[in-house]
Amino acid sequence: MKITVLNGSPKGEESGTVYFVKYIQQKNPQHEYEYFNVAQAIKKIENDPQEFDRIIESVKNSDGVIWSFPLYVYLVHSGYKRFIELIWEREAEDVFRDKYAVSVATSIHFFDHTAINYMHSICDDLNMRYIDFFSADMSDLTKENQRKKLLLFAQNFFEQMEQKRITIKAYQPIIDNTKEYIPTEIKAPLNTKGQSMVIVTDSMDQDKNIGRMVKQFQEFTQADLVDLSSIKINGGCTGCISCGFDNECMYGEKDDIKKTYQKLKKYDILVFAGTIRDRFLSARWKTFIDRRFFITHQPHFSGKQIAYLISGPLSQIHNLREVLQANAELDETNLVSILTDESASSSEIDERMEALAQNLIECSLQGYIRPQTFLGIGGMKIFRDDIWGRLRMVFQSDHRYYKKHGKYDFPQKDIGTRVLNAIMIPLTKIPSVKKSIQRDMKKHMISANQEILRKK
Repeated sequence: MKITVLNGSPKGEESGTVYFVKYIQQKNPQHEYEYFNVAQAIKKIENDPQEFDRIIESVKNSDGVIWSFPLYVYLVHSGYKRFIELIWEREAEDVFRDKYAVSVATSIHFFDHTAINYMHSICDDLNMRYIDFFSADMSDLTKENQRKKLLLFAQNFFEQMEQKRITIKAYQPIIDNTKEYIPTEIKAPLNTKGQSMVIVTDSMDQDKNIGRMVKQFQEFTQADLVDLSSIKINGGCTGCISCGFDNECMYGEKDDIKKTYQKLKKYDILVFAGTIRDRFLSARWKTFIDRRFFITHQPHFSGKQIAYLISGPLSQIHNLREVLQANAELDETNLVSILTDESASSSEIDERMEALAQNLIECSLQGYIRPQTFLGIGGMKIFRDDIWGRLRMVFQSDHRYYKKHGKYDFPQKDIGTRVLNAIMIPLTKIPSVKKSIQRDMKKHMISANQEILRKK
């Protein structure tokens, strides 16, 4: 059987992820494999139709496709995202129909599920026969038990292709029912009460809903504007990790990314705006997000208020909403709300837009940051453990930041709890003590809260 491997790493042949696929190939040499470094070569693929056609021809002649990619900021790399957009732009989606597909992803298991969900949904949108995913830690190829799992995964892939088994779709097609948004007249701008505000968008096209929404919100609030379509971006993140030591990107001052992020940090309120492309924001937006990695695993907008203006069917894409929420929590910001153009009328959108602006201003004045959920807490624990351990040498800037800001909050540092456990656990071996604790457990659980309420 012929397998087309679409490599989503900007490092091309030097990708750690692609070695997992090469290991599969080494152990299954009876099949034919053709590799394309689509993320690394995305500019050539965009500018040279023949290069794009060469990839599509390989898919057409293949029995199956392996989507191989490292995780880049909750998703796939911006170059991979752009390639996926090109499939629809150049009307090549029918070539993928009924091709068997799997995804092979590597990461430190930080939001690997959102990247995998995205690729699964893309395969379903392309009407591929998606079989399974293999989510590996970066170092898993060096572990015998993980190599065994990888080969079993591959065996399942090959057997299902060979037997032409039916697969089950997990994602239904998106139905975009958004209507044309026609802004209503604004009588007077809101009083922002001294809170500075900026809108970051990838389009000001007044023929599209997002351009009109941005303009209307700007008129409501007199916010400043950053248009990503007009700033200089020399390329996507290359995965070189030069930034790990001192937060200095390899691009340096050669384009506008660093100074744009520095500019945004000065505002109290940040409003991000974009149109849904397939099941995420645009590849331009993803490039800007990926390039933020020069700040590595540190929050950049701590204490700020965040909102999104989204054009498109966000209510049908929970995965994207989860990414936006997680990003806000890990950045130690407050995601006030996400406004879309899915409302029944333009007047409703404007009413909600005004309410959103007011909420942003009030939350900013109060300095309110919503408590984190599992998204922020769980994600930070993964960062904490790996930066303290195996990634410390490479990400020295993160290590310094984590030490300074108390991010190394390991449970063994809680001396009081350790002493309490050392005393109480042996006591619970005494039947009468154990029975007493069990009897009064509910009272023990609320005693600290009761004490707070007694303090009027």
